[in-house]
Amino acid sequence: MDISTFRQANHTIDSIYLNRWSPRGFSNREVEEEKIYSIFEAARWAPSAANWQPWRFVYAQTEEDRNKFLSFIYEGNIEWCKNAPVLVAIISKTTRNEEGAPNVTHAFDTGAAWGYLSLEASRQGLITHGMGGFDRVKAKEVLNIPEEYEVQALFALGYHDPDAKLSDQHREREVPSGRNPVSSFLFEGTFK
Repeated sequence: MDISTFRQANHTIDSIYLNRWSPRGFSNREVEEEKIYSIFEAARWAPSAANWQPWRFVYAQTEEDRNKFLSFIYEGNIEWCKNAPVLVAIISKTTRNEEGAPNVTHAFDTGAAWGYLSLEASRQGLITHGMGGFDRVKAKEVLNIPEEYEVQALFALGYHDPDAKLSDQHREREVPSGRNPVSSFLFEGTFK
């Protein structure tokens, strides 16, 4: 697929930002352990306020563990993510110390870690597809996540299969999406 058909940068950036997208067509090919650890190594180096590093990840690679994830993912996402060889919960620690003082940047910092790992996955020849469609309460219960943590999102990880069986609805969306121009979200001096 020629990415330039779908994506063009208006300013000079590395091509990895254009080439990384979120397909739903996953191959059932197993992801090598070294690649799994490499993407989380990239997340490790994301910036965080006061270096608190609030991100946590729970990944599921075995059929038993993946079925746990499928128990709290909404049906519309199960349709395609059930074929991904790895499912991951992105979790953030909402407190910054033993006394429970709030970490107001936990979600922001965890989002940075997700960005780093998604780019590294792309560099490693893997695809990621994030999901917000799941039962957060059930996810915390099933994955045994303590109260002071929030499940921010899930993602599927694996190799792309452009010929994967998808519903017509998902097949139509199986192209890289565009993005709003910088002028639509950047303001100098004050919000306009």
